Amino acid sequence: ATCYSLLAFICGACIALQAAMNSQLAIQLQSVLKATCYAFFASFVLTSIVAATLSTPLPAKALASTPWYLWFSFILSVVGVASMYFLIPKLGAGNAITIALCGQVIFALLISHFGWFASPVKYLTLTKVSGLIFMLLGLYLINRQTKWDKVNR
Repeated sequence: ATCYSLLAFICGACIALQAAMNSQLAIQLQSVLKATCYAFFASFVLTSIVAATLSTPLPAKALASTPWYLWFSFILSVVGVASMYFLIPKLGAGNAITIALCGQVIFALLISHFGWFASPVKYLTLTKVSGLIFMLLGLYLINRQTKWDKVNR
């Protein structure tokens, strides 16, 4: 479990770094959509090479039995990624990513509670709701700009 937690932490760091770097790419290219296209195209090429090297072909039965709506999850990726490239230069990386984190955690708790998309069911408890409230308070404090913050800049 410790290795999985470390990997999850590294994934979070990668997401923050990637979003900040590609928001700058969007500024350089003068287009959020072009930066998003580049990110997804380059990701497609890399994952295609890895998949061709490491995995076996998909059986036709697996393709046929996949629910139709799962093929459209890419829309969520494009909206999330392109929006971050747009928001980071406006809000700052810390603000944009911590606000996005609020959405991620709230929806992750809902997905787990209801077992959506065949996720393991992990019911909401008073402890989890308390943790969510403290996390939201912490994220609020991270994003809050006070008179004191402005004086010390």
